[in-house]
Amino acid sequence: MTTIRPAIDAAARASVARRTEELFRRSGALREGHFLLKSGRHSDRYLEKFLVLQDAAATSELCGFWAARYRDENGSATVDVVAGPTTGGVVLSFETARQLGTRGIFAEEVQAADGTLRREFRRGFRIEPGERVLLVDDILTTGGSLLAMVPAIESAGGEIVGCHVLVDRSGGLAALTSPATGRSYPLHALWRLELPTWEAGEATCPRCVEGMPLDAPGSTGAVRGPA
Repeated sequence: MTTIRPAIDAAARASVARRTEELFRRSGALREGHFLLKSGRHSDRYLEKFLVLQDAAATSELCGFWAARYRDENGSATVDVVAGPTTGGVVLSFETARQLGTRGIFAEEVQAADGTLRREFRRGFRIEPGERVLLVDDILTTGGSLLAMVPAIESAGGEIVGCHVLVDRSGGLAALTSPATGRSYPLHALWRLELPTWEAGEATCPRCVEGMPLDAPGSTGAVRGPA
């Protein structure tokens, strides 16, 4: 049993990853070209998450993978609240909560008096002390969106029982470490994707060398000339 179970779990994770990739490709969410990323680096592939999230059936199926993980043997939810950051996280948290029969909430980015940015839960949303919180989001790059929510959950007395994303393209980020408490929370992804990136310019980016027009999907989505 000790040797069989890990193999079964690994096979199940691989199956989920293949299906997640299939849904992203089928929706056209995995694009190829020449893209300007938010980091300023270039890539020849880009994940347009909203092409998946606009598909209600695909979104429901993806959230179902998470929901299945957080039910006990009787089918009851083992979490009390599902939370996500805006904007994709709103869709994912509410659909996952719907399937589990729990509350779904989200946090918005606000600017503090000192100019720093943090996430706060929308007025009327609440986390009671001791409630079990499932944290979900769409694409993991730096983990910043999820990490910004952790102090808000901790300060409310919530217990984070899982941090999950659809796709991990961080290159190896394995956990979130709370800036408030130092507590570490493991990260889990349905699909891990390695996307090569380069510094802009012909000395480093092969697409710049080819003279391929630059697309900036993370901002305006407009096509620009070669960098």
